[in-house]
Formats: sequence, structure tokens, C-alpha cells
Amino acid sequence: MARYTGAKCKLCRREGAKLFLKGYRCNSTKCALERRKFAPGQHGPTSRRKVTDYAIHLREKQKARRIYGVLEKQFRKYFKAADKKVGVTGTNLVEILETRLDNVVYRMGFAVSRAAARQIVRHGHVIVNDRKVDIPSYSVKPNTTIEIKETSRSLDTIKDAIESITDLNRYAWLQVDKSRLRGEFLYIPKREEIGLELNDNLIVEYYSK
Repeated sequence: MARYTGAKCKLCRREGAKLFLKGYRCNSTKCALERRKFAPGQHGPTSRRKVTDYAIHLREKQKARRIYGVLEKQFRKYFKAADKKVGVTGTNLVEILETRLDNVVYRMGFAVSRAAARQIVRHGHVIVNDRKVDIPSYSVKPNTTIEIKETSRSLDTIKDAIESITDLNRYAWLQVDKSRLRGEFLYIPKREEIGLELNDNLIVEYYSK
């Protein structure tokens, strides 16, 4: 499965917002966006590009893709699926992205970032309803049980992630048992519950051109 392998901090600088792609570093003084609050490139902070409507729509779409770690082809498929569902397309899109297994593992606090969660899933450390699932894009259904495999619970990456979060049950749609490294995905969250700083309408307008 293809994935982005470049510098993650450049993505935050490009979008001008913290996308929390590197876990702890994003909340520290080492955050690249805090030190260089301008887009990457040879012209640095002196660049004066004209911001068009297309650019605004593109940046919002790219921001959503990068937050969830999804490449363009797959993101477009998610958009088409959201467009076919009843309701607001932009809202449907974000709700679909929230059901990705790697995102749910991250939200449960078993990983410090979605990229780390993706790796945990790909390496076969995650059990879904008593069955090993190693597909990060796996769509989690309501009332699904997710846990870290017993032989994988001593991994430093997972232990550090759990210890860094004081309230694992900070999301209403998730119920997490820290002692057992086990959680339940209760329901698909509503857009207002997710609270992501994204303008869904701009993404819809981008694909409607």
C-alpha cells in the first residue's frame, strides 16, 4: 500500500496549521511550524503568491488528506462514497474517514499519531472482534471491539502512547479500558463531535469544479 514518506513537518508548514503528524514533537518547542511559520520553499517568508479560489479549495482538501494520511486516489473514493450517502457530502466524508482503523487506534490512545497507528496495524498488533486485522483503511463498524494483541502490549511505542494520555475516554463514541489495552467503537461520531478544524464545504467545492 502506497504512503507518503517525505518530511512530515513540511506538510504542516505548507498548510499553515498543526496537523499533529509527529506525536509529541507537535506539542513541543521543536515543532517546525512554531519555529518557521511560513510555507517551505526556496523563497522562504518573502514569497508573495497570489491566493486564488482554487488554491483555497485545494489547500483545504490537502489538509484533510494529510491529517488522515490518505493519498489522492483513495481520498477521491471516500469522497464519491460520501456523495452517494444521504446527507451533507462534506459531513459524510469526515465521518467516513473517522471510521478508518488506523484513525480509531489513534483516537483510542494506542498510538501517538495516525502514522504510528498505521504502522501498529500493518505489523499485525491489532485485534478487531477477536480477529487480527492488518489493513489501516479497514472500516470500523459500530459496536466493534478493538484491542492490542497480548504479545504486543509490551511494545515501547504503545506503552509510551498510553502513558502520555491522562483521559483515554475523551471521546464519547469510544470506550477504552487502559489496563487491558482494549476499546470499543460505540458509534460513528457526528461531525460536531469530531471537532476537526476543516471547512468541509471547500473540499466539496474543489471536487465539484
